[in-house]
Amino acid sequence: MDDPSPSYLVVASLMNLTTEWFYILNGVIMLVLLMMSALVSGSEVAFFSMSQDDIAKTKISNVKNELLIIELLKRPKKLLATILILNNFINVAIVTLSTFLTWEIVGTKETEGLLVVTLTAVITFLIVFYGEIVPKVYANQNNVTFAKRMAPFLALAEKFFSPLSWLLMSISKIIERRVEQKGFNISVDELHQALEITSTPETTDEEKGILKGIVNFGTLSVRQVMKSRMDITAFDIEDDYHTLMDRINKNGFSRIPVYKDTIDKIEGVLYVKDLLPYTDKEDDFKWQELLRPGFFVPESKKIDSLLKDFQEKRVHMAIVVDEYGGTSGLITLEDVIEEIVGEISDEFDENEDIAYNKLDDNTFIFEGKTSLNDFSKIIGEDPSYFDDVKGDSESIGGLLLELNNKLPRAGEKINFNKFVFTAVSVDQKRIKRVRVFTKND
Repeated sequence: MDDPSPSYLVVASLMNLTTEWFYILNGVIMLVLLMMSALVSGSEVAFFSMSQDDIAKTKISNVKNELLIIELLKRPKKLLATILILNNFINVAIVTLSTFLTWEIVGTKETEGLLVVTLTAVITFLIVFYGEIVPKVYANQNNVTFAKRMAPFLALAEKFFSPLSWLLMSISKIIERRVEQKGFNISVDELHQALEITSTPETTDEEKGILKGIVNFGTLSVRQVMKSRMDITAFDIEDDYHTLMDRINKNGFSRIPVYKDTIDKIEGVLYVKDLLPYTDKEDDFKWQELLRPGFFVPESKKIDSLLKDFQEKRVHMAIVVDEYGGTSGLITLEDVIEEIVGEISDEFDENEDIAYNKLDDNTFIFEGKTSLNDFSKIIGEDPSYFDDVKGDSESIGGLLLELNNKLPRAGEKINFNKFVFTAVSVDQKRIKRVRVFTKND
């Protein structure tokens, strides 16, 4: 038999080399697809596990990718549809490519049954463990970082798959409508009306108030309930021990924020009970060493979430910060509970906590700093009544500034629906007192 010609050997070598590179290339593609599956699966957890605190911090960021996160979360259904479409396409591609490669390598019908079982088990393990479990565990612990890195890719994918995601969302809306027709969708206003209708003559005003407080509880933010920074009692960290004890005796609070230079720089919280073993110390006693760390929350946090934080962290007071990190106000566990059960008074509370005078059934005098939430309770109006016009303000004075677009003069009247607001006392910076007249319906 003749030896193979040199040209045949060259062609055979090239074919073997090409086959090797073919397998290497497809193997690399498989690894890339598995990595993409992991990233996309992790994105679902990263974006939708972000807390309200994470979102609030991201909103005030100047980083482009973090702002892109907020843009994507504005369309949560479209984002979820895009992630699911991507994930399915990638997983289907992994299964298809792995099947093709396996048949190319094995290619015998005798092993067909064993091949299918083995292939299914291996690919399922790779997709579930490396493409789902591992990335989702990591993304849950590092959600903001993960979302920030994936935001540009998902924004691009959202545009590319927009027609398909629109089709999926349209189908889901049809299903949702059918489910809603069989279920119940009751608003807060409807619940209030139901409480009024179903209340019996034996139902006391206190019981009605508690039920309404429970209904409203999940809708209120920290900003609506907190004491403003003007009403905060705080101590300077530079005060000597004698000055500190004198101020403690006068104010009667058990927990007091301590600041350095300005109230925007809270260094910690002083618990008065921690001073009891040191009442006989001299003026040079380093009481600052007794400070406990402060608990800081954003204005936008809901009070039902804050109540859970109070329970978990075993604290009774939180410092409220604005979007720039400055001190906006203070909220206590008592403030949160009062939204359900009403005002809780002790021997240290003054009757003027909510400063107002009732002149007759339709006329009141309020301090300008009175919160809209407290104002609504006193006049018997729903807290959401002023939502469309109050802007970012949470006090009566702020509401009048929003309605009037400027600081009103003393005696100037401002009309809003059934209310007539009259600025009774005004200084150069704020509205100090307001007369409120309610027109009869």
